This record gives sequence, structure tokens and C-alpha cells, in this order.
Amino acid sequence: MATVYSNVASQAGAGTASLDNTRRVFNFGDRVAELAPQQSPFFVYLNKVAKKATNDPVFKFLEQRHQWQRRNFEIVTTALTVSDAETHGGVFDSGEDLVITAKYDQYGKISSGSHCPFIVPGAILAVKANDGNVYRFKIAEDTVVNSSASTVHDGTDIAHMTTTGRTEISGEKLIAVGTTIPDATVFGTGNKGQVIGTAWAEGTDTPLGWEDKLYDREGYCQIFKTGMNIFSGTSLATEYRGVKNEFKRIWTDKLMEHKMDIEHAMLFGDGITTAAQEAASGGQPVRYSHGIVPFTSSNGKVYNMSYASSGYDAFLDAMEDFFAPEGGNSGNKLVLASRKVITYLNKLGNGSFMNNSVGSSQYRLDVQSIPGAFGHQVTMVNTIFGNLHFVAEPLLRGPWEDYCVAVDMKNVAYRPLVGNGVSRDTFIETNVQDNGIDGRQDAVLTEAGLEISLPETHAILKFS
Repeated sequence: MATVYSNVASQAGAGTASLDNTRRVFNFGDRVAELAPQQSPFFVYLNKVAKKATNDPVFKFLEQRHQWQRRNFEIVTTALTVSDAETHGGVFDSGEDLVITAKYDQYGKISSGSHCPFIVPGAILAVKANDGNVYRFKIAEDTVVNSSASTVHDGTDIAHMTTTGRTEISGEKLIAVGTTIPDATVFGTGNKGQVIGTAWAEGTDTPLGWEDKLYDREGYCQIFKTGMNIFSGTSLATEYRGVKNEFKRIWTDKLMEHKMDIEHAMLFGDGITTAAQEAASGGQPVRYSHGIVPFTSSNGKVYNMSYASSGYDAFLDAMEDFFAPEGGNSGNKLVLASRKVITYLNKLGNGSFMNNSVGSSQYRLDVQSIPGAFGHQVTMVNTIFGNLHFVAEPLLRGPWEDYCVAVDMKNVAYRPLVGNGVSRDTFIETNVQDNGIDGRQDAVLTEAGLEISLPETHAILKFS
């Protein structure tokens, strides 16, 4: 079948080629990505390493961010001041309450402030004081918890105030652990704290538990159609200048056009479905796939970089945040970069990445140029937190000429619609013209969408 799409002028005419004249469907789903891979790197990588069929055009998936590796918080609203020195086992006084918030919600998504459901009886807290020391105290085992409090305490000892995004722990239920907390020690607003485990007496009852939540997302399969104008029987039999078989030439171009339509949508599409509107009016829904650029701009990380000054150190500062392990990151990112940014990365003079990075030291930089697995040249920037694999994305131009998109390939998937023995992955329908027409018309069709999970593991690097 591969020879069917050759541009060689000496190929046989359409009447004798392997594309016959019946109404035949050719499955091309696993091959279309191989056409000129340098022109559509994102689609190639999706097709080769992140392809996962779906049996529903509106595919739903769940995200889990394990909170046991976080359980950190900070003090809000009012500072906690210890009125008397508290030795090990000492209980705080009435009114010496600890009010805290977490910068992520119950789903693990970053937030401006959320209550802390992981604060439970028996937990040991380590909190930094204004004097720079970290002190530890335990929440009493008999503490009562109200998980839907709307006001301070609300008659409880731990009040999870879901509406205001705070958790308050009564001072009478805070027990000093280990190092003595001096008199007048202040735990000021903004000071950080961490749950560092639990401690229970022998023979005690089963403790109260907590759990994180799964976050629900959905994506959409977009229907891509690429048609070619009808070729009359006469034009099919005519040998043209340049390329003898015009039908095959157009056929090859239309496959490329179809592939590039998918690449554009996977990069720049705005995921939405008109199902609700169309159901009201009796029409058919139209679905649009998510694109990695707008989705990441809205939900992921965005880092501003400078052509004039950003070098390896700037990347390292950004990667410290970007590769945070609690977000579900892998250690490698595919970075789709505009040609302008690729040029900047490979220049050697003033105002270049190399010059900004190396400066007076030759030991600060680890940048390699390596061959990619699918025909791409890859520039790899290694940091202590993970590796960035830069690949030129020719479609990042115009409004996106200063963009890089860092994609965690473990958290994206290309989702063609496949079910009931029917595949809507890329296929070609031949002879779709009306019966009786002296000619031939073919069409290329794909129904697929992009799944983007854990958006904080993807990032936009925006240069200026």
C-alpha cells in the first residue's frame, strides 16, 4: 500500500493501482503520522508513544494527585502567640488557636487557599516560628472534627471551614512535642508548616481517616474531513506534465493536508462541544478537540523568559517549580519550540542562550544535540530536576513565534474513536461520488481528540 502514495511519475495509472474502483475504506491510522514527520512533530509523538483509543466521542477521565506527599500548610488570618513556655506534653492555652490554609484543594489542584482535610486527631505538626526555629506539636487524640464548619470552631475543636478555605485548631487541643516552645514565641501569618506523621498511645482506638479526591475531566473527539474535487474518467486517464498521474499527486497532498489539520487542532484547538445547544434545536453536535497551547495557557504553568538574559540558570529556576514531584511529573519533557527559539538556543554570540548560560564558566551548561527517535533533531537541556527535549515545531509561528510548549508525554494521549468493531482513526473512503458519475472522488476522515491530564505538568515558556 505504501507505493500508492508515491509521487514518482512513472507509477501506473489509477485504473491499475492498488486503489481499486469500488467503494473501499482504507485504514491509514497508523501510517499517516509517518508522512514528513518534521512538519508535524507533536502529532508524530502522540501517534507513536501516546495513542489510546476511546469508545466514546466525549471521553471522560479522572486525575489523582496523591496528597500524602504534600500535607503542607501555612498560617493565615491571625498569628499564634504562645503566652507561657510549653514543655513536652504541655497544652496550649484557650485562645491560642492555630488557623491554617493549604495552597491546593481536595483534588490536589493549586488554589489560593483551601481548608486542610488532612488535619486529623493524632497528627504531629511541624511549624516554623518567627524566631526561625521549627517547633512540633500534636493534635490531641480525643479532638472532635467538624468537616463542614462555616464559622470559627462552630462548637468543635478542629473546624474545617470549607467556605472560607481555612482550618482552625483549638489551642486546648495542641500539645507541645519535644523541644520546649519559649514564652512569647510567635507563629506569624505566612509561616509554613507540615504534617510529619502521627503518634498514638498503646491500645488506642482506630483513628479518624481522610482521603484525597479524584478530579473529573473530559475531552472531545473532533471529526476531521478532507475531500478532493471529483476527477472525471478522462482526467484519470490523462498523463500530465511534471507528475503524470494528477490524481495521485492530489491524493498525496490531501493526506498531508489532513495530517496538518490534526496537528493544528492538537496544538491550538479550544476544546468544546455544542451538544447542549444542538439538542435544544434538534441538530447534531459539533465537537472540538483540546489543543495543548490554549489548554496549558489556561490551566498549566506559564514562565516568562528573555532572549536578552535568560540562560541555563533561568531554566533551572523555572524547572525547580515545574518538575515538582507532587504534581505527577515525569523526569522528561518534550518541548515543542518555535524556530525562533530553536535559533536562540543554538546561537553562540551575545544575547544567545549559550552566552547567557556559560558566561565566565564553562562548567555551568549541559546542552546536547541528539537525533530523535522519529526523524527529528533534538536539543536536550539537562537540569538537576529533569530533562527538556527541544524539537522544532514549524507551526509555532506568527502569534506563537516566541513560544515553547513543554509537554509531559505521560500525561497526554491521542484518542481516536474505536468501538463495536469500527475504527474512526484516520481512514480513506474511495469513490464517494454519486452512483452513475463518470469520475472518482475520495475523502480522508479522522475522528479523534487530545486528552490532556494533570495540566500543571505542562508549561508554556514565553520569550520576549
